[in-house]
Amino acid sequence: MQQASEKTPETGDALKAIQRVLLVDDSRLQRRILSASLKRDGYEVLEAGSGQEALDICRKYAPDLVLSDWMMPGMDGLEFCRAFRALSGERYGYFILLTSKSEKAEVVKGLESGADDFLSKPVNVHELRARINAGDRILKMQRELTQNNLVVTDTLEELRRVYTSLDNDLIEAKKLQQSLVRERFKDFGTGVASLMLHSSGHVGGDLVGHYRISDNRIGFYAIDVSGHGVSSALVTARLAGYLSSSSPEQNIALKALPEGGHTYHAPSDVISQLNRIVFAEMETEHYFTMLLAVVDLQSGVVEIAQAGHPHPLVLRASGTIEEIGAGGLPVGLIEDAKFDDFETTLSAGERLLILSDGVIECPIEDGQLLGEEGLEVLLADLSDQPTDKLLEALHWRLDGMSTSGLPDDVSGILFEYRGQWL
Repeated sequence: MQQASEKTPETGDALKAIQRVLLVDDSRLQRRILSASLKRDGYEVLEAGSGQEALDICRKYAPDLVLSDWMMPGMDGLEFCRAFRALSGERYGYFILLTSKSEKAEVVKGLESGADDFLSKPVNVHELRARINAGDRILKMQRELTQNNLVVTDTLEELRRVYTSLDNDLIEAKKLQQSLVRERFKDFGTGVASLMLHSSGHVGGDLVGHYRISDNRIGFYAIDVSGHGVSSALVTARLAGYLSSSSPEQNIALKALPEGGHTYHAPSDVISQLNRIVFAEMETEHYFTMLLAVVDLQSGVVEIAQAGHPHPLVLRASGTIEEIGAGGLPVGLIEDAKFDDFETTLSAGERLLILSDGVIECPIEDGQLLGEEGLEVLLADLSDQPTDKLLEALHWRLDGMSTSGLPDDVSGILFEYRGQWL
């Protein structure tokens, strides 16, 4: 057997996929004839006189091409081919069986054993060269495909790492956004309020909140920024700073009194101020709908300004549901947009409900949306729910009714006026 050199395909002719050839034939003369021809063509040639000897060579030096006789004592060419294919290795080896067999059944048996091609004996040198060139083209394509698959695998792995990192960041961002609504239920004595905020993704563009104006007045706001995801969430975070409950001096809805304490700006003036801020300071293509309400805890009077947000609903003590408001323009669409105030008065036991459009736009059966009529049916069915439970019960029902999940953020504020008799 010819001693194998340490030459590898990587250090040989870079243009050839086939560089190392293993000859397997029990005839030494046949091996010499083929070896001489292959060496003249520039191939590194290894020789083995039996299938077992050839396997030992393959374990140490992976050949690019195997030329094996079919009929050999001991392990024949088919058995060797099957054993060769069973060897683990990243590089595919092209296998040509040398045989005098020409029956179709025998050819099929060879292919099923893992052979790639056949060459009739005695071997014609020109035909051998042509078969090797064909195998070289196939190996080149296979190795290019393998390399491309490795690149794709590495890219996918990197994308998984990036996605995991982003996912972790978004989870933290969701916690931060949810923390903007610190108190989901608040008792003000003569009134109680419940707040709900559910994003369709990790983070969203909805925001609800409240701030104390004085002992007798509370401000509530509901915001729905256009779009979804991180950019919308960043806008809501900035807007939350303009309506801060923890820093009254930064809240643009409040006005400090000379003698101490605060009073409030009309809701329409606050929304107009936010509209000016969007055009003057916030470099964003987002706009947002908004509803701002000031509740008098003594009288039950509610002053409201609506900027494109869904109409607020009053759940009257009689059981009727009253839709109020004129709609208005969203904030950030028209620089000199005008916004108006309107009022409603709550009697003891009556509730004010403010919801984002993710509720009425919930997809239900047959491609229909819940709509305002569907919402009224739901609210009538949930009328016995206490204020601290109704919003979450509504969300649970929406989630169950939706045919494809809730595609939009869902948020809301429910305020119940208890009245002075308490």
